Amino acid sequence: MRIDEFTEEPIYEARMVWRKVGNKIKRAVRCTAGRRKGRVVSKPSQCNAPIDYKKRISLKRTKSRFGARMAKKARRTKRFNTISKRVAKLNRR
Repeated sequence: MRIDEFTEEPIYEARMVWRKVGNKIKRAVRCTAGRRKGRVVSKPSQCNAPIDYKKRISLKRTKSRFGARMAKKARRTKRFNTISKRVAKLNRR
């Protein structure tokens, strides 16, 4: 027997985390299952939302051109930005 046989509503697996949005900290959800497994989203229902392939291909192209630059900038932000440090500390536990 499967759980979805007992209930009509979809089952979402996600856990609460904190994320940085601009210069603020917001509560978010990390998907533990579904199409967006491992990604941080605002609502658990987004874990199973359909993928926008145009956006996915666009980001792939951008990463292939500027991937190293993006990674370097992200590392610098995570090291020096106080809000990024706070988010990392909140998500550690």
